[in-house]
Amino acid sequence: MNGPGGLENVNPQVFQKSDKRTVTAEEEDENIADKFDDREIFDMIRRINDPEHPLTLEELNVVQIDHCEVDDDNNRVNVFYTPTIPHCSMATLIGLAIRVKLLRSLPERFKVDVRISPGSHVSELAVNKQLADKERVAAALENGQLLDVINQCLTFPNMKR
Repeated sequence: MNGPGGLENVNPQVFQKSDKRTVTAEEEDENIADKFDDREIFDMIRRINDPEHPLTLEELNVVQIDHCEVDDDNNRVNVFYTPTIPHCSMATLIGLAIRVKLLRSLPERFKVDVRISPGSHVSELAVNKQLADKERVAAALENGQLLDVINQCLTFPNMKR
């Protein structure tokens, strides 16, 4: 059942943002090629806006650094995300926003896999199947209205709404 204004989760729990990343001398040195790591992937997706609330996915604890996995040597990135409620109708849209952000931000050599955290959503298998299907993702991104919503999720919070 939806609450006031059509929101499914009227009063979501808001979490503390994680600490600012400490940048090492090696990371600042342009002559050293540093590998992508879990923190870098998290930093790419943490500020994605939730489609229903004026909060980021980090603030809602939908994305967490320990659910981001990078294998730079084998060009793989895996991200697990946790919707705020088990029957969230926005779960696929959130997954698409995460996937689009990573595809736009990472070199093309990476295979990106975005999935719902096991046991956190009633339609986990169906959503994961959609997000893993390249043709379905491509078709979704050809839908202008859907792409507008995704792009809105990817703007900085103070620019949204």
